[in-house]
Amino acid sequence: METADLKEFLDEKYFQYNTPDFINSDPIQIPHSFTKREDIEISGFLASTIAWGNRKMIINNAKKMIDIMGNTPYDFVMNFDETKANEIPPFVHRTFQQADLLYCIASLKNIYENHGGLKTVMENSFKKFGNIKDTLIEFRKIFFECKFPLRTEKHISNIAKGAAGKRLNMYLMWMCRQDKSGVHFGLWDIPNSALMLPLDTHTASTGRKLELITRKQNDWKTVEEVTSNLKKLDPNDPVKYDFALFGLGIFEKF
Repeated sequence: METADLKEFLDEKYFQYNTPDFINSDPIQIPHSFTKREDIEISGFLASTIAWGNRKMIINNAKKMIDIMGNTPYDFVMNFDETKANEIPPFVHRTFQQADLLYCIASLKNIYENHGGLKTVMENSFKKFGNIKDTLIEFRKIFFECKFPLRTEKHISNIAKGAAGKRLNMYLMWMCRQDKSGVHFGLWDIPNSALMLPLDTHTASTGRKLELITRKQNDWKTVEEVTSNLKKLDPNDPVKYDFALFGLGIFEKF
């Protein structure tokens, strides 16, 4: 498919799926239930962290996490006391278990108390490095500053070791992307042009069929490849095509 034809096709799909209706079928509905920035950030981080597997299960379990936090994520995090951790109801989402949730809460408290919060950490890291790869590597270092269970490491992608970082890139897209349709929040000062595509099985499969991806692996190099090719279609907002690639894959079985 010629570049101009591909752009026209993907633009059409982008406008089809980038609507408020998308929110109702996606885990992004979790942070959309809040208005306070810190609540949006924390609920969005937790929802994106468990965003793999059946989408209905993801949404239901994300809601359970927020219920555990009394529907006030920021206040819950800031008042969290590890000595009372055993009072928190059991939680499991596939391999993400109680110990992982407890560490996420403890780490988020450290981030807000000692680093100015998620927004400050991400924005400062981006200003320092100027790219998303190193921003996410820096974030992971800060996230694991506290004493953590080894099992939790696998739930925060290690970009330094080549992971595609689907959930972290999705979270950044949610928080940073300026979106006139109101699906994404645009709360953090990282430009649309810098964001990287959240690569999952659906976007990867569609990307290969459209010859946006030549690599066989779903790793960081592939994220760089597909995002670079999408920049040829829209250099200012390449990840807007996540709507198109994901929609084609999951809704249309492209």
